[in-house]
Amino acid sequence: MALVENLVLVFVAGLITALATGLGAIPFFVVDDFSDRWNVALWGVASGIMISASLFGLVREGLAYGSSILLVPGLLAGVVLVVVGHRVVDSYDHHPETFEEADFKKLVLILGVLTIHSFPEGVAVGVSFAELGLAGAETVTVLGLGLPVLAVFMTVAISIHNVPEGVAISIPLRTLGISEWKMVWWAVFSSLPQPIGAVVAFAFVRLAREFLPFGFGFAAGAMVYLVVTEFVPEALEYGRDLPDGGRRELVTGAVAGVLLMVPLAFV
Repeated sequence: MALVENLVLVFVAGLITALATGLGAIPFFVVDDFSDRWNVALWGVASGIMISASLFGLVREGLAYGSSILLVPGLLAGVVLVVVGHRVVDSYDHHPETFEEADFKKLVLILGVLTIHSFPEGVAVGVSFAELGLAGAETVTVLGLGLPVLAVFMTVAISIHNVPEGVAISIPLRTLGISEWKMVWWAVFSSLPQPIGAVVAFAFVRLAREFLPFGFGFAAGAMVYLVVTEFVPEALEYGRDLPDGGRRELVTGAVAGVLLMVPLAFV
C-alpha cells in the first residue's frame, strides 16, 4: 500500500510540473506578445535552471552514492535518449498550432513526439524521489509530508523551467487567434508525459536501488543535452535579429537561472 501511495505522490509532483507549463500562457491574458529580447532571456533562465538542477542536484546526488561507474554510463544513456528523440522529431514536422487542427490520430502522434521531449524531465522528477519514505533520507516537510530535499528541489526546478516553455508554445497559438484558456490547455498538454515519466523512473530506481547512480546520471545527461541541443538553439533563433545575436540576453538569463537555483541546491 505504501508503494501505491508513493507512486501517487510522485505522479502528483510530475503533474505539478506539467501544470506549470500552463502558466506560460497566463501573460497572454494581459499582453499580446513578448519581445524577442524577453524570449531569449526566458530561454536563458530555463537553461540555467536545468544545468543547475542537473549538476548541483542529480550529479552531486549520484556521486554521493559512491562510485561514478554507473553514473557515467547513465549520463551517456540520457544523451542517447535525446539523440534518438531528435531523430524521431525530425521525421515529423510538428508545430504547436497543429494541436488545434489535429484529428484524434494526429493528436496521438503529436503526444508521442512530445513524450520524447518531456519524458527526460519527468524522469528527473521521478529519480529525485528515490529516497521517499526510506530511513535516513534527508527530508523537508511540505504540507505535512516528509519529502526528500532533492525531490523538492527538482520539482521546483522543472516547474520553473516549464514556464518559459509554455510561453514558447503559446506564441504561435496567439498568432492563430486561439483563445487564452485553450492556450493554457495546450501548454499543459505538451508536458503531460512528465508525470508518466516520473512514475516510471521512480518505480525503476526503487526496485533496483543499486542502479540509482545510473538513474541520476541518466536524468542529468538527458537534461543537459536538451539544453545544448534545444534550449540554446531556440533562444538564438529568437535572438537572431538582436545585437550580438541575442547572446548577451541568453547569458544574462542563464546566470539568473543559476543564481535562482543554486541556493535551493544547498539548503
